[in-house]
Amino acid sequence: MPGFDKSLDKELFSEALDFERSRITVSVFAYNDGTPKLQISRENKNASGEYSFAKMGRLMKEEVEKIMPLMEKAKAFL
Repeated sequence: MPGFDKSLDKELFSEALDFERSRITVSVFAYNDGTPKLQISRENKNASGEYSFAKMGRLMKEEVEKIMPLMEKAKAFL
C-alpha cells in the first residue's frame, strides 16, 4: 500500500486566525479527489515570532468563538 502523497492532497478552503501566542487554521482538503474533510490546525509562536506546528489540543472559549464562523464558511466546501 503506497504512503501519503502530498501532490494528491487538494486544498479547497483555508483561512487562519492569529491569536496572541498562536495561529489557528481551518481548512478543507480532499485527498485523491475523495471526500472533502475539515482540518483544524494550530501553530505556536516562539520568542522570535516564528510559527511552528503544535498539537491542536484544547481550545479556549475565545478561540472557539472566533473559529466557529470559519467552520461555517468551510461547510460550503464539504
